Amino acid sequence: MSVSVSIDEISDLVNRYTSWLRDNTKLREVNGLVEITTPFLDRHNDFLQIFVRRVNGGFELTDDGYTIGDLEMSGCSIDSPRRKALLNLTLAGFGVGLDSMSGELKLRTSSESFAPKKHSLVQAMLAVNDLFYTARPVVASLFLEDVEKWLELKDIRYSPRVKFTGKTGYDHLFDFLIPRSSAEPERVLKAINHPSRESASTLVLAWVDTKEVRPPHARAYAVLNDTEQKVPADVLDALQSYDVQAVAWSARDQALHELAA
Repeated sequence: MSVSVSIDEISDLVNRYTSWLRDNTKLREVNGLVEITTPFLDRHNDFLQIFVRRVNGGFELTDDGYTIGDLEMSGCSIDSPRRKALLNLTLAGFGVGLDSMSGELKLRTSSESFAPKKHSLVQAMLAVNDLFYTARPVVASLFLEDVEKWLELKDIRYSPRVKFTGKTGYDHLFDFLIPRSSAEPERVLKAINHPSRESASTLVLAWVDTKEVRPPHARAYAVLNDTEQKVPADVLDALQSYDVQAVAWSARDQALHELAA
């Protein structure tokens, strides 16, 4: 049952998010570049880092090739037309480019747009990592593609890869948007291939920032891949605490009536 929430409550949560982001970001000079260590964790529980160099009166932000390189070292190469297309689509959603020679994710920005561009690069790194990482390299299909096929199979109306600007001004990308119907409100879905506390926290923060600017009673769903392993309890707790509906892939049809309406 839905419980009403106040503007003051959401405003406090957004303020906590920005304070947490600011207080846990570290800077260091490295060979003429500035290394930014963010509070976001990758799947190794290491803090994500990006690098900044000055270019033509502005700045270039790059992951120094870490995201793609780490996937390839783990046996997950972006080597098929489908994977390359999905990579390009994901990066385009964040306005991030790929250097085909170095494998770097990068973008350029002015001083004025530095903050949202930095946020976009970090979110792109997280999205690409989760999109392509699989527990076993032999897994044939991508989880996002599986979710998309299931939506189509069940005749669930959706728009793919939708971006919303949250209250803080940051952009957040969701995998699917199911429009409002006479029976159900607007619903956004995020497919999480490798459920972890970090991926859950990233979705929660995106939804907290976005919820207030969406239509009343809009809901968020996390579709969690539990094919290889059980979803950790702390992931489910984190999602439930902020009213994000968890849908285990193995039990996806249980949510069918909410999504198809």
